[in-house]
Amino acid sequence: MRRLKNHQAREQWIARTLRALPEGSSLLDVGAGECAHKQYCTHLDYLAQDIAEYDGTGDGAGLQTGRWDTSALDFVCDLYDIPEARQFDTVFCSEVLEHVVDPVRAVEKLGRLTRPGGRMVLTAPFNSLTHFAPYHYCTGFSRYFYELHLPRLGFEIEELTANGGYFDMMDQELGRVSRTRRQFGAWVPDPLTWLLMQLARLNVRLLAACDGPRMARRSSELQCMGWFVVARKADDAGN
Repeated sequence: MRRLKNHQAREQWIARTLRALPEGSSLLDVGAGECAHKQYCTHLDYLAQDIAEYDGTGDGAGLQTGRWDTSALDFVCDLYDIPEARQFDTVFCSEVLEHVVDPVRAVEKLGRLTRPGGRMVLTAPFNSLTHFAPYHYCTGFSRYFYELHLPRLGFEIEELTANGGYFDMMDQELGRVSRTRRQFGAWVPDPLTWLLMQLARLNVRLLAACDGPRMARRSSELQCMGWFVVARKADDAGN
């Protein structure tokens, strides 16, 4: 899939967050896929898990990667079946919750895998297009999902940051129009589509620039790319 501004902003936040974790602390990367974020964890005791069922082509619907290499995983199992004999200083789960059949149960599992005093680091889309099908079960999650479930599991939310806002989302989706037209055979001539979309994107980019800093857009309460979450488990929290 083409790398979008959404991905770039998320990658920068993940790199900064993971690199700031204490030297030698343990991290479990849940749903790690191709272990793309291992590069930011060279100072950590890093383990990667994934169910490893997606192969890059899926069922051919929606957005697919074309290839997907899960050979670098430390262990393969369903998220719900991760052994709980060990707890981790950090449990990291990025762009995974939309691909699990029960995201509430998944967050509960991640909570049990986090040691008391440890942290959960999460990212997930606010609203996503069909991707990695057929393993795409939820379109996304609002801030209220985290604000409801994390505290009840004994976590204090330390960071809840929006990735862009409404106009950033519009910019991204307008940028997909020509490709989507080709994929699904719309009749509008491609050069005309491209010109119209570029004009529209210039307009929404101007609006985005007037909407505050990217990670603090005023319109994020209406729409954003996704939420970046860091939550700390209480020292006296049970399993």
